[in-house]
Amino acid sequence: MGTIPSQWSAGYARSYHHRAANLRADAQPPRPDHLRMRRAAGSEQGELLLTYVGHATVLIDMDGSRILTDPVLRYHFQALRRHAPDLDLGVLPLLDAVVVSHFHLDHVNPASLWLIPPETPLLVPEGGRNVLRRYHFRHVVEMAPGQSVTVGALTVTATHAEHDGRRYPWSPPTGAVGFLITGSRQVYFAGDTSLFQGMRTISDHIDMALLPVWGWGRMTEDHLSPRDAARALAMLRPQAAMPIHWGSLLPQGIHLLKPELLTGPPEEFARQAAQLAPQVKVHVVEPGTSLWLPRDPGAVPRRLAHPANG
Repeated sequence: MGTIPSQWSAGYARSYHHRAANLRADAQPPRPDHLRMRRAAGSEQGELLLTYVGHATVLIDMDGSRILTDPVLRYHFQALRRHAPDLDLGVLPLLDAVVVSHFHLDHVNPASLWLIPPETPLLVPEGGRNVLRRYHFRHVVEMAPGQSVTVGALTVTATHAEHDGRRYPWSPPTGAVGFLITGSRQVYFAGDTSLFQGMRTISDHIDMALLPVWGWGRMTEDHLSPRDAARALAMLRPQAAMPIHWGSLLPQGIHLLKPELLTGPPEEFARQAAQLAPQVKVHVVEPGTSLWLPRDPGAVPRRLAHPANG
């Protein structure tokens, strides 16, 4: 098991915050729904705070360590338009690591990568170091399923994913993985995947499963539909689940023709889960909000909204 450096100098964090604020002002048009997702006091031992940034991007704050998944942080790219609040870039220097499940552009886009400080450790599937060579990250760790590294107070283990991870159809082979993040709680981030029998043996004590339930307007066989994601719950047997990969990215103009694509998939997932995995508590968390699971397992989880950027 490797260990990832997680300490930041205060001077570097301040300088990066200033540079990131300038990038944000130059690159992102003003938007009335732009939210500042601040990490206030942060999580304490035994607590879990999940902020759904949108699509497959989740900020996981557990036991005082912070991990960001599949970073897509910009307003739009190529033909896709973002329909979710933006992450406050001041959070980025506070990250202990970024995990990347695969390199499709709706999971890692170039403009977002340039916003991440180069000292941030990146945990990526095999072949990922070659994809990232132009971005000057200093700690890129390629991981095959079954391999683990230590990130702050957490252990991150790569898991199998049934998905074509190549960045483009003509790109060299690149892997696709999920991640099991273990501290006082255990979170499974599936990335993108279709159903596979190995889901039954990923772990016996998953507290929260972050499962994709849609795409970005079209579905292919190597994605989970709402019903397939509910079937995955029956195989994974987590205590709770949070649907991701919905409500954030659509081709330009599609939200006007099919607005139900922004809200329907998690609702259908919750209905299917109630039938196929009734023992699992499903938390539908809208993009731009957080779910706080307190230290006491008997306490009620709370959804936290974030103040508008003013």
